[in-house]
Amino acid sequence: MTQRLHLVFGGELVDPSKNVFKDVDALHVVGIFPDYATAFNAWKSEAQRTVDNAHMRYFIAHLHRLRDEENAATPTEELG
Repeated sequence: MTQRLHLVFGGELVDPSKNVFKDVDALHVVGIFPDYATAFNAWKSEAQRTVDNAHMRYFIAHLHRLRDEENAATPTEELG
């Protein structure tokens, strides 16, 4: 069985319209998750917790793509 690891992280952006972090040393690493659905739930929880701060943004990084660059994941694969 192929493992599809995902990293959820976030931090304060310099400008909400761009993906540039204000302080990379202050990034919040939520965790590494074994599938997209679990990562999405963690991302959603953090995004909702910080909804009042327009500069705060959370992301899901697809670590499995870094590990196996030759086999790109399809959109269907990402949904589980």
